[in-house]
Amino acid sequence: MEVFWFLPTHGDGRYLGCAEQARSVNYAYLKQIAQAADELGFHGVLLPTGRSCEDAWIVASTLVPVTTKLKFLVAIRPGIISPTAAARQAATFDRLSNGRLLINVVTGGDPDEALGDGVFLSHDERYEVTEEFLRIWREAVGGRPISLNGKHLRVENARVLYPAVQKPHPPLYFGGSSKVAYGLAARQVDVYLTWGEPPKQVEEKIKTVRSLAEQEGREVRFGIRLHVIVRETDREAWNAADDLIRYLDDETIARAQKAFSRFDSEGQRRMAQLHGGSRDKLEVSPNLWAGVGLVRGGAGTALVGDPATVAKRMQEYGDLGIETFILSGYPHLEEAYRVADLLFPHLPVATKAATPFGNVTGPFGELVANEYAPQRAAVHAQTTLQQS
Repeated sequence: MEVFWFLPTHGDGRYLGCAEQARSVNYAYLKQIAQAADELGFHGVLLPTGRSCEDAWIVASTLVPVTTKLKFLVAIRPGIISPTAAARQAATFDRLSNGRLLINVVTGGDPDEALGDGVFLSHDERYEVTEEFLRIWREAVGGRPISLNGKHLRVENARVLYPAVQKPHPPLYFGGSSKVAYGLAARQVDVYLTWGEPPKQVEEKIKTVRSLAEQEGREVRFGIRLHVIVRETDREAWNAADDLIRYLDDETIARAQKAFSRFDSEGQRRMAQLHGGSRDKLEVSPNLWAGVGLVRGGAGTALVGDPATVAKRMQEYGDLGIETFILSGYPHLEEAYRVADLLFPHLPVATKAATPFGNVTGPFGELVANEYAPQRAAVHAQTTLQQS
């Protein structure tokens, strides 16, 4: 199981949909989150993309020198940048980071934003562009010349002279819930991502994409994008979920849902369908809470509960074929530590090496009465897998 964290380049805070205790997202703060994720043992971090975010490539490149192992899942946007330029950009990043680049293929879901970026294409046409784009990108970033005369894109002898470190190319991640998206995933990408829908719906997606990939003679891995609210007890976790939306009013929710309704993204439609714009019944599946999606686009659900319960729900997704979990929580700095401290011990993940207790580099926990080293508390439970 690979567990990623999230860099909130579009904003962060303690509460959703309001300015109460909101945070300025600057380089110092993003650096703290990235270094925490690196130290705590997260496999990588996802950087969002779009006009509401800081540029993902620039942010990621500034964080490579201040981290050691952390991988960066950064978006390429077919239709906005040429495939050859994107290939050179990716190859350079991959070489200079020594293979720490992962690629998130984003076709876009907001027509208004697309028009502002000069993309005047329908939903399905954007996927046609993405298909041609990836055919060029995959060859070029691997250092192999390619010529293509497609419906939307044309290149002659496109190539990158200094290819990426990872072979045959940095892994491609992609999410989309329409039929055309499933086909693209089956033919082109390495990891298909779904937003956090109930397990039954996720299972249907996995079966569809896996079957289509088999018809292409390919294998695709699977991941899921979720928020997480984990506390020592279920009661504390659900109280924290309620607290996260304590300042949301009906007008704010309605304005957000109106904005999302213009999207032509099938995934966004499915997210909105889970809660229907109402806070009345937000637990849409056991421990799966749709409150985030009341005002946040994209990933709108969170797993809520004590560590053993959240781990159990994650393993249920794992049993369906999900290997990669891209998690987040508000605020992202504190919640990175909380997830690592509470949840990681219950998951089959490779985390950082255990720090020797009482090591010579400094105290491990505050000394009691400035004199006595604190004793480790008994482990509350074995991992979920061991329990089962």
